[in-house]
Amino acid sequence: MSFQGVINTRLGEKVGIYEANAFVQGTSFALSILAVFLLGKGSFKPLTDISKVYWLGGALGLIITVTVMLGIKNLSPTIAISTILISQLLVAAIIDAFGLLGAEKMVFGLSKYVGIALMIAGVIVFKLKTH
Repeated sequence: MSFQGVINTRLGEKVGIYEANAFVQGTSFALSILAVFLLGKGSFKPLTDISKVYWLGGALGLIITVTVMLGIKNLSPTIAISTILISQLLVAAIIDAFGLLGAEKMVFGLSKYVGIALMIAGVIVFKLKTH
């Protein structure tokens, strides 16, 4: 993700953020279709039977790619990726703690909160040390 984020950001600086995103997502789509034909064992048919909330994955791809590019452009790769990873962990913790989106509910004890706080503190310390 870090490598791709920096590559996408540099591409965006040359062609524009949304143009770079269209190229990246388009390339990903083409390769995904190729992978379906070469490796796929499933079916698209069940898409009509599942909750439509699960269809948001594609739309979230646009948001994720653009926000990663903007974060790296406006911060630095290390600060942006660290912030993104911590945000990902926080959202995953919320999903686990409340059993959202079909995940098994998980007990969230003090050690998990301390771990998240330490990660956040680490990014803050790292950012302070770089300026």
